[in-house]
Amino acid sequence: MATLASAPGQSASVAAPVPVPQAPLDTCADPLAEVISEVARRKDEFDRLSHIPVDVIAMFKRAGIYRAGTPRRFGGDARPPAEFLRMVERIAVADGSAAWVASFGSANQYLAALPLATQARIYATGPDQAFAGGLFPVQNATPTPGGFRVNGTWKFASGCKGADWLGVGIGAGTPGEAPGKPRTAVFQARQVQIVENWNVVGMQGTGSHDLRVEDQFVADDWTFVRGGPATVDEPLYRYPTVAYAAQVLAVVNLGLARAALDVANSMSGGRKTTTGAPRLADRAYYRIELAKAEAQLRSARAFFYDTTETVWQSILQGDDVTPEQVSLLRLSATQIAREGADVVMRAYRLGGTLAIYRSHPLQRLVRDAMVVTQHAFLAEGNYDGAGAVFVGVPPIPGYL
Repeated sequence: MATLASAPGQSASVAAPVPVPQAPLDTCADPLAEVISEVARRKDEFDRLSHIPVDVIAMFKRAGIYRAGTPRRFGGDARPPAEFLRMVERIAVADGSAAWVASFGSANQYLAALPLATQARIYATGPDQAFAGGLFPVQNATPTPGGFRVNGTWKFASGCKGADWLGVGIGAGTPGEAPGKPRTAVFQARQVQIVENWNVVGMQGTGSHDLRVEDQFVADDWTFVRGGPATVDEPLYRYPTVAYAAQVLAVVNLGLARAALDVANSMSGGRKTTTGAPRLADRAYYRIELAKAEAQLRSARAFFYDTTETVWQSILQGDDVTPEQVSLLRLSATQIAREGADVVMRAYRLGGTLAIYRSHPLQRLVRDAMVVTQHAFLAEGNYDGAGAVFVGVPPIPGYL
């Protein structure tokens, strides 16, 4: 029988969680329509709170976001990656922080590396389980009979305040370690302290606070190696895990770029400028720059989804994913993060003086888009990794 990570003073063996009523999956023609409307209406609230409230997380669940990465054997959808990526992209048009948190609906793909009995415990109350985590800096874990004793503090736990389960990175001699792939210990959310210290220039609503664990025992079968092989035999769990994790974050910038171009278009034929000059739509430079930005966004987006669909079809045909395919997934994710941010900046420059006001919609879009490019999964070094694969030399550690 699987044993659950226990709180201080508890036995390591804990009874299965009591089932609770699950919100029915929204079966309307467009289950995201209500989510997108609510997110657009409340994005200022998300910034003030520094997290996405639990009632919005519940809406995400009703729309199928948190069952997208859940195995079908446990009642989930195990959606094809491109389908889920388009969901995140649509939410990002309304708000980057909400989309970033929604993107962790894919994180249940990680949990597929846990023993099946453990996964059954996680999904005992239903397939709509929100998993978040702070994996770095990896902390020492003390091996003990049956598992590990865990202590430490971890950073950047996006979506932690709305999560049902939280993971933390353990290592330094922990059995099963692999370079760039830390072992993750999974806890019930109530067993982990959230240190509310998220204070940044963009993506404020993601609630990417620190996590703290003090002298907690975690059973071995409640740990897994991030990016390790899945125990679930379904197509989604043959898709490259770390590459997918990079994709779901990078796609936020496609949505932000689309939103920025929509703002630029709406400004082009509106009120007269402060100086009384011609409307923006009547200026050749404005039209040219807008067209270039549109072409830039659509080109990067096409590369991204074409690569995603190609790898997925290969998996469905029963082929193993090649290092070259993994590299293209990483490269296309890095590319859309940067191209998307550049498109947002182009729109900002076209916005002129009006865009410098804090209340202008381009302000939040600029700040959020810049944060996406700073994520370690989307770092500049990925271009070196991709180039190495192209020329047939070993890429940087952790790239593939």
